[in-house]
Amino acid sequence: MELKKESIQMLRIKNKATSQVTFDEDYNVPDVKPDIGRMVQSKAEVSMDEVRLSEGRALLKGTLNVDLLYVGEKEGKIYSLSAKLPMDEVINLEGIEGGDKLCLNWEIEDLSVHVIHSRKLNIKAIVTFYAVVDELAEVKLPAALDDAEISVKKKTIPLMNLCVHKKDTLRIKDDITLASNRPNVENLLWYTIEPRNLDIRPEENKLRVKGELAVFVLYTGSEEENPPQWLEYSMPFNSEMECSGCGEDLIPHIEVSVLHQGIEVKPDGDGEERVLQVDVVLELNMKLYREEEHELILDVYTPLKECVLHGKKEMLESLLVRNFSRCRVADRVAVKESQGKVLQLCHSSGKVKIDKTKITEEGVLAEGIVLLKILYIIGNDEMPFYSMEAMLPFTHLIEAKGITPDCTYFLQADLEQLSTTMADGDEIEVKA
Repeated sequence: MELKKESIQMLRIKNKATSQVTFDEDYNVPDVKPDIGRMVQSKAEVSMDEVRLSEGRALLKGTLNVDLLYVGEKEGKIYSLSAKLPMDEVINLEGIEGGDKLCLNWEIEDLSVHVIHSRKLNIKAIVTFYAVVDELAEVKLPAALDDAEISVKKKTIPLMNLCVHKKDTLRIKDDITLASNRPNVENLLWYTIEPRNLDIRPEENKLRVKGELAVFVLYTGSEEENPPQWLEYSMPFNSEMECSGCGEDLIPHIEVSVLHQGIEVKPDGDGEERVLQVDVVLELNMKLYREEEHELILDVYTPLKECVLHGKKEMLESLLVRNFSRCRVADRVAVKESQGKVLQLCHSSGKVKIDKTKITEEGVLAEGIVLLKILYIIGNDEMPFYSMEAMLPFTHLIEAKGITPDCTYFLQADLEQLSTTMADGDEIEVKA
């Protein structure tokens, strides 16, 4: 009597850990930069130089890159400066070894920049690291018996079989040429790049990645008497990535993060600084599954001989629902009266933060906020640029019929669209 078995590949979490790195650093303004009169806006990104696994721990080395936009103390002109804060962290992960695969994500919280005096700043931030080590497990399922004298009780169940598990990067590089009515770029002051409307589809041995980059640039022109220039640009992209083993029938679970972003000013054909080269590197953590139906032997019986069953419990995975859900948020935010009437909005950027999730009978209830940064101009010609931050709370139900507290779910929240318009001189209307 021979028991026939079928194999499926699954991912099991070997270990996971969370670690926080706190920054509280004083930073001296470089001599080449003018005195600080007032801070306008700040942003930060983490750059990892080395991630190394040894027995029982992960060693992280990198920097927190902080960019600052400010108004000078004397002339009232706008300037920018960058600070690099080194980081060295150890995350304890029991049971891991040097060859294991580490999935590392991070989140920058509570970035605040305080002006001590015109030549000195205090920078505070908290970076939270989320480390997960997965291991591949092969599960053998009892599928059939080759003995006709034995009666078999079977059940057909749908299961998820892991076909592709890998990390890869996608580089998006493109040029923006300034319109003819814009002055040449003398100094690039500020920029933001946000991926929007990402659509990732598996094809035969490749991945199709579509979306757009929302680019904002603030710069000074070659003529000093002119005010700073800004432009917003939507850069669509449609790229292919090699992915051996991919197919259109696979179900993707892909996490995307921005590994690097930058803008470089380049000369055009006439030698004038009028071309902005946008360079973004996306990291894709890919898990692609095939939904398969398997017959499982639950029990056997025969009056002719004694059957002794040996079994063990296994946690198997099947897909209940995959849902793309949209939540619309609209509100008005008030502008501080002390700053003066808003003349024009320059740029708005946002980030979705999920604070709390809960399983209900209808699906998953998510509560969170949209964190907004709005750069605008007031009627004061001496110091026109101001920035404000706001939070838009939201509650949204992601439908998932049949979900129970035993189910595992993965949520990815991204900002698809963001628009800000002046309602009047004191309020800004936000739609996301």
